[in-house]
Amino acid sequence: MSEKPEEGQEPPDAGHRRPPGVSDLTVQALGSLSKALETTERARGHLYAFHQLTGTADLELDRAVRLLREAGHAEPADTVEREIVGRNVIPGHWTFQIVEAYNRTYYRPFAALEQSLVGELAQGRDHLYEAEMKEARRTRHHPHHTARPPH
Repeated sequence: MSEKPEEGQEPPDAGHRRPPGVSDLTVQALGSLSKALETTERARGHLYAFHQLTGTADLELDRAVRLLREAGHAEPADTVEREIVGRNVIPGHWTFQIVEAYNRTYYRPFAALEQSLVGELAQGRDHLYEAEMKEARRTRHHPHHTARPPH
């Protein structure tokens, strides 16, 4: 935003001000790109949750197998151990391999491209769309609506 701050009001820090020559459409496009990456970050978090929950379940099967054996159910214990403990979640893959493939194939290239475009189109200034939204929405001279954190 190019508007001059009111007296006594600090503007956003330089890293959150639009560089000269960056258009509204560019800011909107980079905002959408950032939002898509943030959504991907959330998906990645769910993938890690899937990985950890599946691993926790697999380790809990050790207890189930032990208890089945202690209860005198050797054949069912053997079946659980043979058929489920350590089983691939998809052919040839444990969950860590899925996480690695996702990171290598999708997440890291996406994150690198987003950073590259922010660098190229906005001089490396992240979250310009959100910073400008904050400026438009904050209440001037309100102690909880300041442009920046306290010094």
